[in-house]
Parts: sequence; C-alpha cells; structure tokens
Amino acid sequence: MTALLMAIQPPSVPIPDRQSKCLAQLQAVSKDYAVRSGGTVTALEDISLDVRENEFVTLVGPSGCGKSTVLKILGGIIRASGGTHLFDGKPLDKPSREIGMVFQRPVLLPWRNVLDNVLFPIEMLGWNVREHLDEAHRLIKLVGLSGFEKALPQELSGGMQQRVSICRALVYDPKLLLMDEPFGAVDAMTREEMGLEVLRIWRERRKTVVFVTHSIPESVFLADRVVVMTPRPGCIVLNLPIDLPRPRTIDMEFTPEFKAYADAVRGAVYSSKRSA
Repeated sequence: MTALLMAIQPPSVPIPDRQSKCLAQLQAVSKDYAVRSGGTVTALEDISLDVRENEFVTLVGPSGCGKSTVLKILGGIIRASGGTHLFDGKPLDKPSREIGMVFQRPVLLPWRNVLDNVLFPIEMLGWNVREHLDEAHRLIKLVGLSGFEKALPQELSGGMQQRVSICRALVYDPKLLLMDEPFGAVDAMTREEMGLEVLRIWRERRKTVVFVTHSIPESVFLADRVVVMTPRPGCIVLNLPIDLPRPRTIDMEFTPEFKAYADAVRGAVYSSKRSA
C-alpha cells in the first residue's frame, strides 16, 4: 500500500494549481451531535480541507463517516462545533446564495413543472423570474431536457429528475456546487451517464464542485482530487490529486493509471475501516 501511494502521489500531497484562489476552507473542524441519552457523539474530528476555484473534489469513505456533515458545514447548513470555516476568505455560519446544493434525491415540487422547479430558487430569493427565464432554458437544454419544460416530476425518470435538480442548483449562478451522493438512487447505467453529464456541465460552466460518493471508481473518475475519510469520528486519511487527462472517458477506467488511483483510494478506505 505504501509503495503504491508513493508511486502516484508526492509525499507533500500538493493541491492542484496552487495559483488558483482558495474558495472554501475548513481548519481543524469538529462536529458533535447531541443524543437523547444526554451525551454527544463526535461525527468529525480535526478536519482540514482547502477547496480551490474551479476544482472538482470528491469525498469518499464508509457509511457514517461524516461526508454529508462536511458538505453541510461547507454549505453553511449546520455549524461546526470547533475549528474555522471560511468561504471566499470570510467566516460562514449560514447558507449563502453563492453556494448551491444537490441532494441525494431530487426533492422536486410535484405540482410544479420542470421550468417552474428550476426557477423556484429565483422566486425564493425574491428576484425577477422573467430576467432568469433565458438562463433556465439554457440550463434545461444543457442537461438534455429540451422539450420537457412543461413536464411534471412524476412524468420523468429518476435520472431526468436529478438533472432538473442540478439545473435548480445552478440557475442562480453559485460559486460553489455541493453534491451529496446525487446518483445513489439511480441504476448503474444512468449513474455512469450522469457522471459524464456532470463533468460536461462542470467543464462548460467552470464551477467549483465538492461531490460526496460511496463509489471508489466514481470518486477517481470525476475528480481533480479525492479526499478519503475514516469511520466516525471522521477525519481525513488521504488527500490524493488525480492526474488523469480531461475530458474523461469511460475507457480510462480500464487503464493501469486509473486502477492505481482506485487501488490507493480503496486501500485507504479499507485500512481506515480495519483500524476503527
């Protein structure tokens, strides 16, 4: 395991493109949750993570390790119990319009059609809906849903619903897009297709993305950098830059380079599970 990591990862674990701006930063962050018995459970411990502009970072680790908690802290949805959270150089302890989030399930409003679901955040922000119609239509076209603008969620497949959810998160042009296991409820073929779709959107829109997944191949395929977390209390055990060419293709998953990265991530995940 050590030899494999040394072969593909410099000891200092550099962050790709040090010249780019650090957009989101966690410094020695911890998170405790109260339990009914009156005590607390430590979900995160000493999490330090820098996310740079236009970077695609994936978080991977065993169930219950705190990946979603990290995402919620980055999004200002919950507060850390300790440590520092900075967004764009400033402390963040509440949701921001500069941050979009895509959840595990699309959670679309069933009585609203595709276009109206995409425009829902604009209404909630109190902005002029008409001024954002063109952008909503561009996004719907970008994800391959042209012609479905008037369709209701129940008339769409799971993958199509998740595409609407991605449009909804992008329509107000956030700087940071957080994605919490967004393909977990779809079949393997749709998951593969959606991964390629997200990479295409990321390439065309140039967003900063932090993406939570349980899939090791998916974590490597999407990322500029894979971050591996331990079982609870979650901490980071591997911060691995992925030096594979872009645009990514499915064929890459069968190359020795891809396998080496996946083996390194898998080794870190299972080593942390054994030591927990």
